[in-house]
Amino acid sequence: MSPDFTTLITPQQLFARLGAPDWVVVDCRHDLAQPDFGRAAYLKGHLPGAHFLHLDDDLSGPKTGVNGRHPLPDPQRLAARLGELGIDANTQVVAYDDTGGMYAARLWWLLNWLGHRKVAVLDGGFRAWCSTLQVLDRDAPVASPRSFIPTLQALAVDVDHVRAHCRSDAMTLIDARSPDRYRGENETIDPVGGHIPGAINRFFKDNLGPDGCFKAADQLRREFDTLLAGRDPERVVNQCGSGVTACHNLLAMQIAGLPGAKLYPGSWSEWCADPARPVARGA
Repeated sequence: MSPDFTTLITPQQLFARLGAPDWVVVDCRHDLAQPDFGRAAYLKGHLPGAHFLHLDDDLSGPKTGVNGRHPLPDPQRLAARLGELGIDANTQVVAYDDTGGMYAARLWWLLNWLGHRKVAVLDGGFRAWCSTLQVLDRDAPVASPRSFIPTLQALAVDVDHVRAHCRSDAMTLIDARSPDRYRGENETIDPVGGHIPGAINRFFKDNLGPDGCFKAADQLRREFDTLLAGRDPERVVNQCGSGVTACHNLLAMQIAGLPGAKLYPGSWSEWCADPARPVARGA
């Protein structure tokens, strides 16, 4: 029996299982500045048998102007979309992108949120696949739809929870954005620069080594232990600009053996939409 992959999978491990029943590969490539990039890249070439899901259209819900740039999708709607791809409770899902897991980790977290643990991110993503295996396809696969029944998990918190606990020991808030955006400098995406008071910074790219793959579990554990300084990982809430790269930190914590942290999906883009909410700047 094949083992379940619940965090990462290597290109070689995936290659050995391509075409296997109960395995579905999903291309999550995206560019925030060019929303059509991912689909165009998929059509140019993708992993054999891979389906495509779009960050805005499939992995996010409708925006209201005050609920962040990538609100969570409706769980029933997402479950139906996943079922269309042939995913059910028995399916091993593999997600990949070309940005070190930046977008693939969003699908990883969403599936966990829906109660599906058999999902892994391709370590090193599209680039690692191309550099080691160089096997691509241009044809969209024919899916065999299944029934995906979600069992929603309590893995997210809302803005009221963050507002109530942002200055207390009851929550440790980790901001996954780059250090300059955390400090309120060079903000080009959201209308207000700064961070949520009390948040500490862990740039999601610090989870990766020079090769674009995740650092070893023991190294991630040491780095997160230093960051948390004895604080309970189960009281951690991860956020970023819009609830996407925060999932990368959640995946890294899982790899490091620090489960139990949650996501604030609205993140900075929701927080700063209300001028009554406090803003911190600097280190």
